[in-house]
Amino acid sequence: MSEPPSASPQMKSASPIHLTKAMSAWETPEFETVLKQEIEQMDASCLPLQQGLSSSSYVTDRPFQAMIISVNATGEQIGVKAGIFYTGIIAGCNCADDPTPVDEINEYCVVQLDIDRATSRTRVTLLQE
Repeated sequence: MSEPPSASPQMKSASPIHLTKAMSAWETPEFETVLKQEIEQMDASCLPLQQGLSSSSYVTDRPFQAMIISVNATGEQIGVKAGIFYTGIIAGCNCADDPTPVDEINEYCVVQLDIDRATSRTRVTLLQE
């Protein structure tokens, strides 16, 4: 059984995430705006969207949106709690006579981004909320 063409399961990214634009804007009024934009420009495979699905089975290729919930700074890192709005589908068998329409379902998950202040290297964790 093959995967639907409009879906893309999320896998752990092999390359590390660096939020350099956000770190450059740290301690400025633009920080949250820059951070939101940088998150939204990330490759979806860098986020645990597939693991965050609650009503569907595959994440679509549609762009996702981020919402900054909170920002907490400690000595060595900046912790960001963000909500991610995205879409998923319930995949059918992809048979020519399958009457099931492929409808997109709105999904939402909350992630924790821990940004190292010195290197901008970022660890992303799915939160159970």
